[in-house]
Amino acid sequence: MAWADLDYTIEIPDQPCWSQKNNARQGGKEAGPRLPVVILLGWGGCRDKNLAKYSAIYHERGCIVIRYTAPWHMVFFSESLGIPSLRLLAQKLLELLFDYEIEREPLLFHVFSNAGVMLYRYVLELLQTHRRFCHLRVVGTIFDSGPGDNNLVGALRALAVILEHQHALMRLLLLVAFTLVAVLFHILLAPLTGLFHTRFYDKLRNAESHWPELYLYSKADEIVLARDVERMVEARLAHRVLVRSVDFVSSAHVSHLRDYPTYYTSLCVDFMRSCVQYSGPTPEINA
Repeated sequence: MAWADLDYTIEIPDQPCWSQKNNARQGGKEAGPRLPVVILLGWGGCRDKNLAKYSAIYHERGCIVIRYTAPWHMVFFSESLGIPSLRLLAQKLLELLFDYEIEREPLLFHVFSNAGVMLYRYVLELLQTHRRFCHLRVVGTIFDSGPGDNNLVGALRALAVILEHQHALMRLLLLVAFTLVAVLFHILLAPLTGLFHTRFYDKLRNAESHWPELYLYSKADEIVLARDVERMVEARLAHRVLVRSVDFVSSAHVSHLRDYPTYYTSLCVDFMRSCVQYSGPTPEINA
């Protein structure tokens, strides 16, 4: 199957730490839980080398890791107009699991900022509605610096960072165009399009998924507001989802690993291990 139009990276360890590798020494008995396949969904405009730093957290511990970032123009323009252009990308991403014959492994998602959440929103829909994907086993999701809800100023700041290498005039035109698209859609078109295109924040808040979730955020984040993340945590707890949230207080948007590398890594690894250790519901992790 050709995936030239999906600019993803997959890392497969030389000796995956799957439980089966020790079965022969233990008379065929299960040695322990299987490590998950980890899927990283990047923030708007991030490069693969940026995601690779997060990928190393899991790859060095024996996990297969897939990393992918949706095109920024789809995130900021198509989705802002209520066009579900990311749905096809989400489907192609999940089909990779079958292409590499790893669809039976547990899955852990690590989702960054609103760009990652917008793509993840369609992953959730496909897991519930698509016959091929309904048997995939997700064991947990980590949210880094998201999700945010209707923060136009934060979105403009994020887009400005993405466009920082563009010519000044082109950068200005794109920022103005995005502002007009966002304002016109939310004020004039949303009442009409909302019937068939629920906002990603509301979709996630009311998601029927029940695997554990870990939210990593900061009150110093100027792009995704801490109060939006905290509202999401409250909503997910109300849906009886096992949730942990960690406020890094001083680190900027998607900068928690850079500012607190040891703590961040330990949170991710401990969460991953807790999610795969049990076949039933994962016990709540105390903050």
